[in-house]
Amino acid sequence: MSATSATPARGIRRLRRGELITLLGVVVLAVSLFVPTYDSPAGHLDAWDTFGAGVALQLAGIFAGLALVVSALTERTTALPVSTAVWCVPVGIVAVIASVVRLLERPEHASGLAAGGWLGLVGALAILAGAWETLRDEHTALYEPANPPPQPRP
Repeated sequence: MSATSATPARGIRRLRRGELITLLGVVVLAVSLFVPTYDSPAGHLDAWDTFGAGVALQLAGIFAGLALVVSALTERTTALPVSTAVWCVPVGIVAVIASVVRLLERPEHASGLAAGGWLGLVGALAILAGAWETLRDEHTALYEPANPPPQPRP
C-alpha cells in the first residue's frame, strides 16, 4: 500500500510520541498568536498587534513543527522525518528563546502579561521536546519495510 493511498486514521497511527508532542506544540503555539499576550492601558494586545522578530521566529517554529508532522505522515521511510527533526530542534530552540524574550518585553507600554505569552512558551517548548523525542525514538515498525525487486542474474 502506498503512502498516498493510506487512510487518515492509519496515517495518524503512524505518528510516534515525539511527533504527537510536536503537533500539540504547534497547535498551542498557533493558538497563542490569537490570544491576548499583553495587558496595556489601551486594552489587550495579541501577537499581531505587537508583530516583530519574536513572532516571526515563533511562526518559524510552527512551520518547522508542521513540516516534521507532515513528513512523518506522508513518507514511507524514516529518512525525511528524521532529517526534518534534526532541523526542527534548532528552530525549536530559537522559538523558545523568542518566546522567553516576548515574556520579558513590554511593547506599547504594556503593564502585564496575559495568557498568550505563557501559551507561546509552552507551545515552543513542546515543539522542541517533540522534535528531540523524535530523534531519540528508533521505532521503525511503524513504517512498511522496503521490498525492492531482486536484481536479475547475468
